[in-house]
Amino acid sequence: MLDQPEKTPLQQRKREVQTPVRFDAGRNARAKIGFVLLPNDQLVEEDMVRMAPPGVGVYFSRARMPHEISTATLAQLTGSLAETAGRILPDDSLDVVCLACTSGTVAVGEIRVCDELNRGAPNARATSLMGSVTRALEALQVRRIAVGTPYAHELTDTVVGYLQDEAGFEITAYAGLGLDYDRDMVRVTPDYLLEFAASLDTPEAEALLISCSALRSLEIVEALEEKIGKPVVVSNQAMMWNCLRLAGIEDPLPGYGALFRYF
Repeated sequence: MLDQPEKTPLQQRKREVQTPVRFDAGRNARAKIGFVLLPNDQLVEEDMVRMAPPGVGVYFSRARMPHEISTATLAQLTGSLAETAGRILPDDSLDVVCLACTSGTVAVGEIRVCDELNRGAPNARATSLMGSVTRALEALQVRRIAVGTPYAHELTDTVVGYLQDEAGFEITAYAGLGLDYDRDMVRVTPDYLLEFAASLDTPEAEALLISCSALRSLEIVEALEEKIGKPVVVSNQAMMWNCLRLAGIEDPLPGYGALFRYF
C-alpha cells in the first residue's frame, strides 16, 4: 500500500462541512429589474437603489454611444441594446428590463427598443423610460401637460413632439435648458429645477412633467406638487414605478409624489 502524502500545515487546517448548506430566496426574492444606462449616466443607479423596496434587486449595464446628447447620437443606441441587456445577470433571468433614457427611446422608437432589449433578455418584460412616463401620465388620467427638459432645443422639440403626436398628450407649455451633456445636466440644482418647472405651469395643465433621467428632479417631486397643486411626473420616479408594477410589485413609496401614493 502506498504511503499517503503528508499533509502540509495549511491542509491540516482544512475542516469538512458537517451540515447541508441552507438556502433562502435571497435579497431579490420579489423581483429582479435590469436597467440599460447611457455611458455617462450618473444618477439612475443611485435613484433606483434609493427607491427599490425590500426584496427587489436592481441591476445595471451601460450601452455604447457618443458623449453628446442629440437625436442623431441617441439613435446609435440601437446597435448595443441587446448586447448590453444580455450582460445584466447573464446567468439568471430578469423580471423586467428597461432602457433608462427618455430621449433615447424617442430616437430609437419604443417598439424597436423593447425588441432589442428582449433579444438580450428574452425572459424579461421589456420597457423604456419614455414608455414609463406615458404610462404614469395615463395612470394619473391626465391629457394636458406642461413639460420641462434639460435638452438642447432640437431634442426638446423632438421629445415634446413625440408626447403630442405619438402619445396623444396636449402640451400647454414647454421649455428646454439647452444642455448637450450629462455632466452638465447632473449639476443643475434641485432648487433651480423647482423654480424652472413651476414657471412652466399653466392653468389648463392637469400635470407637469420633468423629462430626463440625468436631472435631480426626484428630490423635488413632493415640493413641486405642493407648490403647483397638481401631480408631477419626473423620469426616474415614473421609470421605477412602471418597472415595479410590471414586476407585480404594488408597494406605495412615500415621498415620491401622487403617482406612488395612489397608483
